Amino acid sequence: MTATTLPLKPIKDDFVEKLQETIDQREQIASVVRDLADKGLKNVFFVGAGGSLICSYPAHYILQARSAVPAFQVQSDELNCQTPRLMGEGSLVVLASYTGTTKETVAAAKTAKATGATVIAVAKEGSPLAQAVDVAFKGKSDLFELLVGYAVLEATGELGESADVDAALQALPKALLSAVEQSEEHLAAVATAYKDAPFTYVLGSGPSYNWAYGFAMCFLQEMQWKQAAGYNSGEFFQGAFEMVQDDTAVILWLGEDASRPMGERAQRFLETYAPAHQVIDVKQLELPGVPEALRGDVSPLVIGALADRLAQHYESQRGHDLETRRYMFKVEY
Repeated sequence: MTATTLPLKPIKDDFVEKLQETIDQREQIASVVRDLADKGLKNVFFVGAGGSLICSYPAHYILQARSAVPAFQVQSDELNCQTPRLMGEGSLVVLASYTGTTKETVAAAKTAKATGATVIAVAKEGSPLAQAVDVAFKGKSDLFELLVGYAVLEATGELGESADVDAALQALPKALLSAVEQSEEHLAAVATAYKDAPFTYVLGSGPSYNWAYGFAMCFLQEMQWKQAAGYNSGEFFQGAFEMVQDDTAVILWLGEDASRPMGERAQRFLETYAPAHQVIDVKQLELPGVPEALRGDVSPLVIGALADRLAQHYESQRGHDLETRRYMFKVEY
């Protein structure tokens, strides 16, 4: 029988260390991108499944906004089923897999290489994915892919104020830890309010949509077996908001990027029609050392860290271990 509660896991001791490990590879990542840019960089494809696709949103967002180099997101098996015509020599294909064994992502790496593209990934050393790509890196997927995005902007002369980027990256590991520590009481309250909710809506816009989709699908459905759905804050008004009532559980991730007005629109609606909603707003948090101009770039990474910690609060209060699965890794699929 499932326990009533579980001990709340401590904030990971190696949190800062793992982020720094990723940042320490920045020059290696930049070198790969520069070499490709010197030969003629035509486009960038971020490829993944589940969490690894979710983690590509921040990088994809900044390239779409700031780069003349076209950037695309493709689900791993979509790539295997139909290879994009634009993928080939001059393409940079970026993959990620937490285990390095996700079969459709490993296959996607081979599919991409067959087109003549340069293929890189963040993957465990020696894993099938690491062996399938041109260059494998280690570290945290969302930060790794953001570093790729910055490397593309730098290689094409579109980075802007590099000193701000350097400062943001130097400060980021401790800033994310600080954000989690500042949010502990709020995250505990959200889990308390919603642990028994029959259905939970999760909203986010722009690069923060990733953790609307991701928190609903990966953390609540996969890891907590709770009914949930994630929506873009703008798309919420195209139908899903009709289901909202006074006691409906709604989590709104509010970032600091250009899409913030979309989230604020959703917040205004929720304040009127869904008083039980919960807003988790990055703007309310101190991010020590992160320049004001770069808070929008890193806010989806902050939300990712908060989403991970919120899931641990659900785990503790519901007594449902985040590692428990019915089907994933247990049956053939």
